[in-house]
Amino acid sequence: MTRRKSWDTYFMDIAYMVSTRSQCPRRHVGAVLVQGKKLLGTAYNGAPMGVPDCSEAGCMLVEEYEIKRVDGQEQVVAKQRCVRTIHAEQNLLLFTDRHDREGSIVYVTDQPCWTCANMLANSGIAEIVYHRSYPKDQDKVMALMNQVGIRFRRLENYEPPAGTDEAVTN
Repeated sequence: MTRRKSWDTYFMDIAYMVSTRSQCPRRHVGAVLVQGKKLLGTAYNGAPMGVPDCSEAGCMLVEEYEIKRVDGQEQVVAKQRCVRTIHAEQNLLLFTDRHDREGSIVYVTDQPCWTCANMLANSGIAEIVYHRSYPKDQDKVMALMNQVGIRFRRLENYEPPAGTDEAVTN
């Protein structure tokens, strides 16, 4: 007899399946909105509708700098990001209603970046569940979630469905 999946695994599997729609050569990200046990929306990262995506037109990378304190010393850290792509979490917020988001859970394949975390903090959701870490923004995102009272947790010991975790994650 097949063991029944937990709700966390079930919804994270769906997020990973959604991520397979992404054409981003750097990272495939999927997100789903869940209220109770009801799936209310899905989204993935990609260029705006009607615009060539990164696989067609190439990534539009910009370099940003951030000052971080490490062992009491300030260090300048460079981060690259693609500005052609709308993140999965941003698309999820664009294509779902505020009413549906109130008290809901977002399952996302990757820990949200700082910009997405800020948007999710204002979205009405109660919880974010993610699988892959995003160390570049991890500390400040976790601090923000604690400050605004959004439950924020990594799904440990999770294995994505076969064939869904193939994008480069840099």
